[in-house]
Amino acid sequence: MDKNTYYITTPIYYPNSNLHIGNVYTSVIADVLKRYKNLQGFDSYLTTGTDEHGQKIMNAALSHGSKPQPFVDKIASETQDLLKKLDIDYDCFIRSTDPKHEENVKNIFQYLYDKGDIYKGEYDGYYCESCESYFTESQLDEGNCPDCGRAVDHHKEESYFFKLSKYTDKLKELFKDHPEFLEPKFRQNEMLNNFINKGLEDLSVSRNTFDWGVDVPFDNEHVVYVWIDALSCYLTAIGYGHDMEKFNKYWPAGVHLIGKDIVRFHTIIWPALLMALDIPLPRKVFAHGWILFDNDKMSKSKGNIMYPEPLVELYGTDALKYFLLREFNFGSDGNFLSKKFMDRYNSDLVNDLGNLLSRTVSMISKYNDGIIKKGSETDSYDEDLINLCHKTYDDFTKLMDDFKFNEALECLWNLVRRSNKYVDQTEPWILGREEKYERLNTVLYNLAESLRIVAQMLEPVMRNTTDEILKQLGVENKGFASAKEFGLIKEGTKVNKGQNLFNRLDTEKELEKLHDLNNKLVEERLGVKKEEKKEEDQGKAQIKIDDFEKLDLVVGKILEAKDHPDADRLLVFKVDIGSETRTIVSGIKEFYKKEDLVGKNIVVIKNLKPVKMRGILSEGMLLAAGKDAALLTTIKDCKPGTVIS
Repeated sequence: MDKNTYYITTPIYYPNSNLHIGNVYTSVIADVLKRYKNLQGFDSYLTTGTDEHGQKIMNAALSHGSKPQPFVDKIASETQDLLKKLDIDYDCFIRSTDPKHEENVKNIFQYLYDKGDIYKGEYDGYYCESCESYFTESQLDEGNCPDCGRAVDHHKEESYFFKLSKYTDKLKELFKDHPEFLEPKFRQNEMLNNFINKGLEDLSVSRNTFDWGVDVPFDNEHVVYVWIDALSCYLTAIGYGHDMEKFNKYWPAGVHLIGKDIVRFHTIIWPALLMALDIPLPRKVFAHGWILFDNDKMSKSKGNIMYPEPLVELYGTDALKYFLLREFNFGSDGNFLSKKFMDRYNSDLVNDLGNLLSRTVSMISKYNDGIIKKGSETDSYDEDLINLCHKTYDDFTKLMDDFKFNEALECLWNLVRRSNKYVDQTEPWILGREEKYERLNTVLYNLAESLRIVAQMLEPVMRNTTDEILKQLGVENKGFASAKEFGLIKEGTKVNKGQNLFNRLDTEKELEKLHDLNNKLVEERLGVKKEEKKEEDQGKAQIKIDDFEKLDLVVGKILEAKDHPDADRLLVFKVDIGSETRTIVSGIKEFYKKEDLVGKNIVVIKNLKPVKMRGILSEGMLLAAGKDAALLTTIKDCKPGTVIS
């Protein structure tokens, strides 16, 4: 990037209800990325906001007995309060109802109309109110919305159209010449194969069946379609139309962070609009997966939602941010389980990091009256630890630059765990008892310095934790770049032993507290009374032996396991079932590494009717148990094709 600025955006959230953990996931990532870029010396700017026009908002307001404006005012205010509670360091909270933005939308629409890229016609097709999206019949998925799966309505109405088809070749060139534009890379295939290569049709960009929107400037019978309105928020937020010096400073965007359900709008419609406006394109769009709840997409209509407020109230923002970045691969779907949160809190934050700080500061206090001293006696353990510190900085920054946040934190925790192992290897308590003070001082110094380096790299993710570690070590914050140097703590520095960094959780008690708080919010906000699931249920209806015998169950051996090219949760297997080798597609990617499955015996339903799963024909089913998809196998080794009865 030529200039030292970095513009980051979240989606412009749809304020028809309060944000849940799956929504704020993007905001947390954006906040961490902004802090990371700032610590690297960039002038970063973060925009978030709310997309407040459209039929769905109007209907939601009416269902609450309210007019649209006060309805969105309330939720926009609550959203800003939540982002502050989450310590999201945004620079602009843009609302599509802001007067400056509405003026921009009118000017953009007028410009495109005058240029000939918008014309009046008649729309005849299908519309999904939930996604506020138009589709042709060929784009529907078994007659339903291809994005959300809900039913669509047939619409025929007068509309203004944007000449999206005009930009088909330029969009093909964009994906060919700039493969970095859309990540993860498999999303490019989805956009090319499902939309661009099939031929783009002109896009309906106005509605005349409701009036909650920005008026078309030359036709007050129409309001501007929500996606032109919402997407141009990214421009208004940094001065487009009213502060062009600021706009030119920060545009083009370094990255648009979005959920996978709005990829099409951000990588087809948005670039085409920018091309028509002669505005440079954003450098990258990164589409992350969904955070699921009980292996299902979080949905306000289903009430299967985890809100962030209870997690922040009970465990703080640092723990939540760490979990969201560490637990999920940014680009794939992930399943949110409260117990996973508790387990990682206890293992990573209490046992690993908290214990390392406590041990280090306690030993410096015990053996040196709290004074950090540099020893003169070294051995190979020291060199290994110091080399890992240097390597960790290089690896961590590379992974963060590549948006591999979970791997970056795992890399950092390797250093934390290695530092704890260093304590066990060097046995400072024995050195103290035997009065080997020069060696003891070296060990304690290395531990303190390793902790300082960890704290500096952790700052963009857990800034409060960084402050507390540095405070207890008695050192000032020397900046992120100081983590690449070992040996910056001055001899004579005095530590300040404080409280535990994190306190151990009683998992069962905490789960009950967390669920009680969350269920209360679900009931207040959605009117859905949540009941705790019981371990035992009534089970499915009884079957006869004849029903069971209809299943052709055989032993299969996995010969090959690959990622599905067009789906982030699926693996594609080649399975030997004795008489032949079959292709089987299965949604177990989040639970296993591909290489660990090759050569394993599994149980296969052989006579299941083949079905296409995202374009690949699956010729059977693997059997697995429980939420963690434990694959069924045999105790004894069996040949592929062995019948199970």
